[in-house]
Amino acid sequence: MRKVAIVGGSGYIGAELAGLLVNHPGIAIADIASHTHAGSMVADIHPALSAFTDLRYCKSIPENSEAELVFVATEYGSSMEQVPGFLARGMKVIDMSGDYRFTDAELYQKWYGIQHKDPDNLKSRVYGIPELFRARIPGARLVANPGCYPTGSILALAPLLRAGLIDPSDIIIDAKSGTSGAGIQPSAFTHHARCAQNIEPYKIGTHRHMPEIASVLGEASGREVDVTFVPHLTPMVRGIELTIYTRLARPAEPREIVDAYSQCYAGSRFVRLVQSIPTVPAVAGSNFCDIGFAFSGKDRLVVVAAIDNLVKGGAGQAVQNANLMFGLDEAAGLWFPGMGV
Repeated sequence: MRKVAIVGGSGYIGAELAGLLVNHPGIAIADIASHTHAGSMVADIHPALSAFTDLRYCKSIPENSEAELVFVATEYGSSMEQVPGFLARGMKVIDMSGDYRFTDAELYQKWYGIQHKDPDNLKSRVYGIPELFRARIPGARLVANPGCYPTGSILALAPLLRAGLIDPSDIIIDAKSGTSGAGIQPSAFTHHARCAQNIEPYKIGTHRHMPEIASVLGEASGREVDVTFVPHLTPMVRGIELTIYTRLARPAEPREIVDAYSQCYAGSRFVRLVQSIPTVPAVAGSNFCDIGFAFSGKDRLVVVAAIDNLVKGGAGQAVQNANLMFGLDEAAGLWFPGMGV
C-alpha cells in the first residue's frame, strides 16, 4: 500500500478525500492533520466515516510520517507556506487550494491579492486534469488540483477549441453550484434563510476561477481564450451544472462535435458524452463529468456539463492524480456510479 497524508482534513474536501481513501485498494492514509481538531477522532468530526477509520487528527504532519505524498486541502495563502517543506522532505504534493493553479506569480497576485511566496515551484507544477495532461502527471512532484468550476468548464470546452470548432473569443459560462462549494465555514452568503429558495449570481467578472479557466484552456488548445464566467449559488448541497454558450467558428454537423469529444477523451473513463442534457443527480457522489450539447440559432452551440464539485471537482480528481503519480490504475478507488437522485 502507498502511504499518504492529508493536511486540512476536517473540511468538506478533506473529509471527502478521506472517505474515498479509506476503501482505496492501493493507498492508505498515514496521517491526517487539522489545526482546529487536533487530537479528535476523525469519525467524531465526520460521523459518516465511523467504522471506516480509527485515525485521529494531528496538528501537523509528523517528521517521521510514512507518507510518500501529501494532499494539501487548506485555504489559499496557507498552502504555499507548507508545500516547499513537504517537497524538501522528498514527498510529492497534490495542492487542492488555489496557490499553484497559475504559473505566473503576477497573475496570482492580481487575482488572489497576495504575493506568491513560492514562485519556483509555481513554474514547475503540473495542472491536474488527467484527461488533458495525463502524460505530465506521473512524473510530477507537485500537482495543482483544479478548481471545481474550472474542471467542468475546461473539460467541456477544450475538445471544441482544439478542433477549431468554436470562436475562442466568444464563450459565456453560466455556472450553478451547490452550497458545499463555499466550504465548511458558515457565512451570511450560505445561510439557509438566504439561499434555500434563491439562485444568486456572485463575483461577476471578479471570480478567481475565470482567469484559471481562460489560461488552462489557452494552454490546452494553443489559442488565446476569453471567457465570460458567471457563477451562481443554488439551493442544493453538492454538484455543479454548467450551461456554456459558444459561437461556432464555422458551420458544423453534430457528428463533428461528437468526434471532437471522442478523439480528445479516448480512453478517459470519467468523461461521458451523453445524448440527453446532463444532470447533477447522475454524477452526484461520483468522479464523472457528463457533457451534452445542442445547436441554437444559426451559429450557436450550447454545451452543458455536470460534475460533483466535491468529487470530480475536488477530492476525486485528486485521487485520480495520485493514482497516476503512484503508477496505479487511474480509476482505482473511484469506479462507482453517481447517486442518480
